[in-house]
Amino acid sequence: MLRRIITTNDLEIMKEIKRNNTKEWEVVQALEKNDGLSWEEDEIVYVEGRIYIPNNKKLKEKILQESHDSVNVGHLG
Repeated sequence: MLRRIITTNDLEIMKEIKRNNTKEWEVVQALEKNDGLSWEEDEIVYVEGRIYIPNNKKLKEKILQESHDSVNVGHLG
């Protein structure tokens, strides 16, 4: 499994996710199922093992830019 180095930008993004704690209806429903596929831990929601990103345009653009232009990812431009 490929692991990514956690950067200061990653930590800032996680803080932003915690501040934007609004959840869409589908996410609330997934959490209420309590089937082990979705859970909330330390103010971060996980859906099927992936971090849920709130519907926030600035936050999504920041994540896209970080993952697309990061030297750690190996894809520039």
